[in-house]
Amino acid sequence: MSKDYYDILGVPKGATADDVKKAFRRLAHEHHPDKGGDQQKFKDINEAYQVLGDAEKRATYDRFGSAAFEQGGMGTGGFGGFGGFQQGGFNINMDDMGDLGDILGGMFGFGGGRGARHSRGQDIHVDVTLEFQEAVFGATKTVKLYKHDACTECGGSGAAKGSGAVPCKDCGGNGSVTKTQRTMFGNVQIQQTCSECHGRGKVPETLCATCKGLGIERRHKEISIAIPAGISEGETIRVAGEGEHPGRGANPGDLFLRIHVRPHRTFTREGSDIHSVVQAPYSMVALGGSIAVATVDGDVDLKIPAGAQSGTVFTLRGKGVPFLRSRGRGDHFVTIQTRVDTKMSREQRELLEKLRNAGL
Repeated sequence: MSKDYYDILGVPKGATADDVKKAFRRLAHEHHPDKGGDQQKFKDINEAYQVLGDAEKRATYDRFGSAAFEQGGMGTGGFGGFGGFQQGGFNINMDDMGDLGDILGGMFGFGGGRGARHSRGQDIHVDVTLEFQEAVFGATKTVKLYKHDACTECGGSGAAKGSGAVPCKDCGGNGSVTKTQRTMFGNVQIQQTCSECHGRGKVPETLCATCKGLGIERRHKEISIAIPAGISEGETIRVAGEGEHPGRGANPGDLFLRIHVRPHRTFTREGSDIHSVVQAPYSMVALGGSIAVATVDGDVDLKIPAGAQSGTVFTLRGKGVPFLRSRGRGDHFVTIQTRVDTKMSREQRELLEKLRNAGL
């Protein structure tokens, strides 16, 4: 009976190769037998993907339908009767399947896809605490790590100085290996990146004496990192390639800095704006005048007009935090509060009595 592979994967006929792959991954996760899924449904999903996931086979299917892939319709190079998983079964490229490769690899006994490749080292996460001013204007911080890094002797190649490279014996210089396993679905071929040469097809002719050919050594390392001006609490900085190094032929992970900012005793921050409160004597609020106000740039003179009310907010343009991803700065908002002295001289008290009697 003819099968609608597009319907099985839930994609339109004009779906891109990427859409087909995404649909397959989602459905394979959902219907995996080890997760309680329907075995026949899982089998149909794989069958559909093996056709629609290959441009040449998809073109054949679009012309002749699923009949071209049944009863040995594709010959020994195809499915060989995919419905019964006979004569060769199907092929899975673990490197192309992402996390699904780990699921199927574990199911078929190949130890997973990406986990077997070690193509990238682990990331490192470090907490960095900044002073308020450092977050505002930026700073340079030194992070001390103890991690696997490229061997200082061979530079991470794993080869002794002056040594060349020879074809990898494990993969025959192809960079990948194919293994066949008989499963309940038939014979399954799993293609993986070679774990010995990491896909390069070549290995050192003579191993480095320092790292024994691994290309890495565990050592202390200090990294100076420029913290950009305007960074905020909770933001993360990524330093590419400064994570753990997995070894010869593979790529290191990244270093991630989690930023924390110590609070300021005077200023509070909201985005790129700074807020502060200034106590002004009653006479200045009533008569007007100038008062020194602290900012991140230093003290500035703030002019207070006569008759200003307690709680009035004044804006100092461009005295806030630099914008992290664009030019310019935020503002500094100063709230004026009237300061009433609790200890007054007789003369001061008499003057205030006169003001009160005058209704002021």
